[in-house]
Amino acid sequence: MTTTKGLEGVVAAQSSICSIIDGVLCYGGINIDELAENATFEEVVYLLWHGVLPKRDQLSALQKQLGESAAVPQEVIDSIRTYPRDVHPMAALRTAVSSLALYDKEAQDMSLEANYRKSIRLIAQTPVLVAAFARIRKGLEPVAPNPQFSVAQNFLYMLNGKEPTGTAIKAFDTALILHADHEFNASTFAGRVTVATLTDIYSGIVSAIGALKGPLHGGANEQVAAMLDEIGTIDNVEPYIRKALDNKQKIMGFGHRVYKDGDPRAKWLRQMSKELTQQVGREELYQMSIKIEDLVTKEKGLKPNVDFYSASVYVSLGLERDLFTPIFAISRMSGWTAHIMEQYENNRLIRPRAEYIGPVNQHYVPIDQR
Repeated sequence: MTTTKGLEGVVAAQSSICSIIDGVLCYGGINIDELAENATFEEVVYLLWHGVLPKRDQLSALQKQLGESAAVPQEVIDSIRTYPRDVHPMAALRTAVSSLALYDKEAQDMSLEANYRKSIRLIAQTPVLVAAFARIRKGLEPVAPNPQFSVAQNFLYMLNGKEPTGTAIKAFDTALILHADHEFNASTFAGRVTVATLTDIYSGIVSAIGALKGPLHGGANEQVAAMLDEIGTIDNVEPYIRKALDNKQKIMGFGHRVYKDGDPRAKWLRQMSKELTQQVGREELYQMSIKIEDLVTKEKGLKPNVDFYSASVYVSLGLERDLFTPIFAISRMSGWTAHIMEQYENNRLIRPRAEYIGPVNQHYVPIDQR
């Protein structure tokens, strides 16, 4: 056996959902650049699930299904009211998604048709859960979803209680597309490992949420925002970054295991950051980010990943820092459900081996002789 730390470079399975080849990210064979420029998030959801872009009637049907499925059982909303107000939103989301299974009559139905319907409900209801918790912890009432709105529009509407601007909807929709899938990332693989036991889709999604919660995965953009807050002004950027580099501290939002020449998603978020920070009068966030990028790239040869500029984008949209990772989950729910359905379709229990490095030739010693 060959031991590979972190499974780096190990091909665990075949998939037709997403590819990263020579630094080019594609969903269903379509370059992420084309999708970010032209597609809607709902089109991307269909693409990840079916392998092709939807025709007009297919897209309309999916949009209608998502709108009709967005309402969350009242029992789940009531349970969210009992959560501690200071709990991290990812912990709240993990619990709330698990609760959805309790009220889904198809939760244990493992048929392809039932799993597809559950996937629609998960895509539609996850934004409702995140927005509901965000409002309840402030003492506000949740806002019911509008079945006529897109996923992006609905989330911003439910979060703030008012219709968002077209610019905000477009920016958020693009961010959802960029985060929708990323091959066998930690959370997706966790979800596939879980459902490979033939447990239900909710269990797989809860596993994925747990993995995404970590600061080395979905929590990285939250850490970037915290860093920007700590730096404060553009004049503090260089001394802060140089001190961090001298102390060999990790600069969040830079580098990626599968991209050696830069994350292809970062340029879209960089442009969005530039435009949004100008519109809301927070240009210093973008200017600080550019300066940080220049320093880290020059000193360490590392380029920004998807998390780095998404932080300033979300801040510009008025989103609270601890909601960044739940927003990641709203988007990645599309990829998670696609991979889980693919795993079910051609399942094999995922059970790797470990290289044993402990003591050998040990023997039992009676307790009074130890």
